[in-house]
Amino acid sequence: MAEKIVVAGAPRAERGKNEARRLRQTGKVPAVLYGGKGGPITLSVNAKQVGAILRSESGHNTLFQVDLGGKAEPAILKDWLVDPLTGKLLHVDLMRVAMDVRMKVKVPVHTFGEPTGVKVQGGVFEVVTREVEIECLPTDIPTEFKLDVTELMLGKQLRVSDLTVDMRKVKMLTEPERVIAHVVALKVEEEKPAEAVAAEVAAPAEPEVIKKGKKEVEGEEGAETAETPPKAEKEKTEKKK
Repeated sequence: MAEKIVVAGAPRAERGKNEARRLRQTGKVPAVLYGGKGGPITLSVNAKQVGAILRSESGHNTLFQVDLGGKAEPAILKDWLVDPLTGKLLHVDLMRVAMDVRMKVKVPVHTFGEPTGVKVQGGVFEVVTREVEIECLPTDIPTEFKLDVTELMLGKQLRVSDLTVDMRKVKMLTEPERVIAHVVALKVEEEKPAEAVAAEVAAPAEPEVIKKGKKEVEGEEGAETAETPPKAEKEKTEKKK
């Protein structure tokens, strides 16, 4: 049985930036506990304990107890805000968990092994989907799904349906045809015939020369045209005389 994880919390009456700053200076972080049958509660929680949960193997899907002065409520981390410069927690949202009610969570997918399509066939391995959504009881939330990609060949895919799932405890919500990972061919310029590549390289240079020459010709013709009307008008006047 997994060790019970407890996060120390305390009701928080005051709100605002100043209060939040004061809490962080004392090693705490503002939080809200909501969901389930109870109403939302504003509180402060121990920042180090929450940080340890986020860094743990099960991450945000970790089931823990929020200790509110002797009264403990099971919860998970629903959302959190981190300072982009310091990496420190600024705020967390905790969601109550009913131990006898199935819930929807997202679980990471980790691949292992070196694909044959890369090792032997020179392909490129790509991970397309990094997490899947499931439904299960809080105590049955898996830490991760592992997928062996050793036998993956060039042009082949591994899908959600290839994951090993205990269907007695877990219901997969992500569509089974969703691609998890695949091996694709390396895109190179040499795929085209040498003649075609040479033609493509030569083609742009020629129109530029023609276009430039055309502009120069048009410029000369334009100058002549600009002088033509007065000359033609002069000849027309002389004929009338």
